Amino acid sequence: MKTATRWFSRNLIRIYAVLGFTYLFIPVLYTFVFSFNNSTKSNLVWRGFTFNNWRNPCGAPDVCNALGNSLKIGLLSTAIATLLGTLIAFAIGRYAFKGRSLVNMLIFLPMATPEIVMGASLLTMFLNFGINPGFATIVIAHVMFCISFVVVTVKARIASLDPRLEQAAMDLYADERETFRRVTLPLLAPGIAGAALLAFSLSFDDFIITNFNSGNVNTFPKFVYISAQRGLPPQANVIGASMFIIALGVVLLGQFVGRRRNGAI
Repeated sequence: MKTATRWFSRNLIRIYAVLGFTYLFIPVLYTFVFSFNNSTKSNLVWRGFTFNNWRNPCGAPDVCNALGNSLKIGLLSTAIATLLGTLIAFAIGRYAFKGRSLVNMLIFLPMATPEIVMGASLLTMFLNFGINPGFATIVIAHVMFCISFVVVTVKARIASLDPRLEQAAMDLYADERETFRRVTLPLLAPGIAGAALLAFSLSFDDFIITNFNSGNVNTFPKFVYISAQRGLPPQANVIGASMFIIALGVVLLGQFVGRRRNGAI
């Protein structure tokens, strides 16, 4: 009994980790397994194994059109939000100006505002200005809530930089522009890349704000929501599993590059 208790106490953290990861990855495993289900309309019951869903991921009506819209919106909103958010993070993290504390506080408002409130408010604003909901309104809405996450992520990276590295570059006769290009930007690149990946995942995954401001434009989350009411097609599982594999590959690649760079240093 004492031996079992001692073993349990030594491995308690490992047990918690296994249970936690099992809880997190059961939905992912379900998505991956049912992407091979031999089903046409409703993908709720296992009907046999097949590769046809992976050979023809666009087999379900409108699924690839919705995926293409989500990718376009995600990439465009990520590019805009990353550029603007990085500039704001530099302004807040590096410069003292009047109203800096207020700006720093306002950055968190989109993160703290419930999505349903923000979505309804944006729709009301667009309609009051005579703007019909569509592709452009989705991009504007996504940029609005993604900027906050970019600012927070990049600002944390800026705060961790050692200013002596930039001072050393200037002591070696580098001007401000060259110091930024050769020292500051490479050091900030991992933070900016992480902020961009976070912004893209938030944009691609968003449903509530998108549903309010999309009009007739269909996105992948909207497609999943509408299809789930009558039975989600297996092609949606294929796309979901593919996105997970791609995201996992990006993370592993980032870890590999980071370890290789640290090893080279």
